[in-house]
Amino acid sequence: MKTRANAGGDSRASRPRSAAAFVPARLGLAALRRAAAGCTGCDLYRNATQTVFGEGARSAQLVLVGEQPGDREDREGHPFVGPAGRLLERALADAGIPRESVYITNAVKHFKWAARGKRRLHQRPREGEIDACNPWLVAEIAVVRPRVVVCLGSTAARAVFGRTVRIKDCRGRFLKAGIADCAFVTLHPSAILRVIDHDARHLEYARFVRDLAAVRERMADERH
Repeated sequence: MKTRANAGGDSRASRPRSAAAFVPARLGLAALRRAAAGCTGCDLYRNATQTVFGEGARSAQLVLVGEQPGDREDREGHPFVGPAGRLLERALADAGIPRESVYITNAVKHFKWAARGKRRLHQRPREGEIDACNPWLVAEIAVVRPRVVVCLGSTAARAVFGRTVRIKDCRGRFLKAGIADCAFVTLHPSAILRVIDHDARHLEYARFVRDLAAVRERMADERH
């Protein structure tokens, strides 16, 4: 007797297990965003409110890659609009990088969460979920063609490098990655927000700004 998994219909075996099945043949940010809205390439779409795609200038020289949408991003449909986004915006300004000059996206486009009472708590994506969503990030970078891709945290680095990357080993270095000629690794802003000690948080924020300033200087040097 056939099990449901082998019988077709809505079975998991019959559904695509990667976003690659949804990426349009003709690339463009608007077309990618429309196609991503209907992506069911992994199971994260089931509990998410919507796909949260990247945003920013088509000609941006800098792409920032985070982990995934948070609760507020999931509800509003825009990346980095919650507390981590506000910290990132402040850090960009302190580093001399105009927010409107960058393209911001996430390694995973759907919010992964678990309920705790009435709250929806963030859960870290598994490697299989990162890989399933990776075709969207590959397509975004192919369209924007930035000079530098900044990985905000280990999940972003996993997506950009295609392998597990330890932040302490790669932070602050310009490296070649599988989908980017020049990639740079630093912390995710949410990691700074989780630092309890005020002085330690201040020092970590200052280091984060220095990381972003180093990226700005690298791009300025390449223009000369």
